Amino acid sequence: MRDNTIEGERSSSSKQQPQVPMSLKLLDTCLRLSVVPLSVATIWLTVSNHQSNPDYGNLDYNSIMGLKYLVGVSAICAIYALLSTISSWVTCLVSKAWLFFVPDQVLAYLMTTSAAGATEIVYLLNKGDKPVTWSEVCSSYPHFCSKLTIALGLHVVVLLAFLFLSVISAYRAFSRFDPPCDDPQTNNNA
Repeated sequence: MRDNTIEGERSSSSKQQPQVPMSLKLLDTCLRLSVVPLSVATIWLTVSNHQSNPDYGNLDYNSIMGLKYLVGVSAICAIYALLSTISSWVTCLVSKAWLFFVPDQVLAYLMTTSAAGATEIVYLLNKGDKPVTWSEVCSSYPHFCSKLTIALGLHVVVLLAFLFLSVISAYRAFSRFDPPCDDPQTNNNA
């Protein structure tokens, strides 16, 4: 009889929703808050980046489609990070872990694609592509390339923050479920 009571206590305690540690919530909030100024700095560096050359003309972010994509993704990330930081402290939304899981995953993937595209642009601006007769540009526009490299570095830091956020939100979402049964007797009967 005593064994059934203990077993009943265990099963009722395992059905309770696990509490997210305060340190994890604080790390989540700090990462989300750090994304906002870093994304805004990336946008500002990219949008304000332009340089004129008397031989080749003007070069600015509007000239390169991948940089427009970088700016768009950075803007979405900054807005989402700000809104999710505010809503992460609203108790009724915190219980809905999937509300953070899905957008965190999507934005981590968007950040990956925009960082990859911007990295390719920076590489081509620095090295060129001789087989398709595209010469390097950074010798003619050094200020443009250096600002773009800094913006890419900030964008990569935001990408790393979103990768950590996606892991944290995955932990929050999936820690609510019981692990699969590891009872050898149950596995033999199947």
